[in-house]
Amino acid sequence: MESYGQLLSLAVIAVAFYLLMIRPQQKRQKEHRALIDSLATGDRIVTVGGVYGTVRTLDDDRVGIEVAPGTVVEFDRAAVARKIES
Repeated sequence: MESYGQLLSLAVIAVAFYLLMIRPQQKRQKEHRALIDSLATGDRIVTVGGVYGTVRTLDDDRVGIEVAPGTVVEFDRAAVARKIES
């Protein structure tokens, strides 16, 4: 009978771990993938490194960001942290 209690406590810990750690991380990954897929030329963005700019070119795995007039820097698409809504 005591082994059922141990098994139940292990199951509760596993469910709590899933709900508190794995599921939120999967949600963030899904939201980031949607952000990357929705990028379009002209969007204002911020990279994970804190670089602000405007999307000028888009490739399959790269994005060209204009950080100053006439200065376009290429980043990996995964480096885009968020869009700036204005």
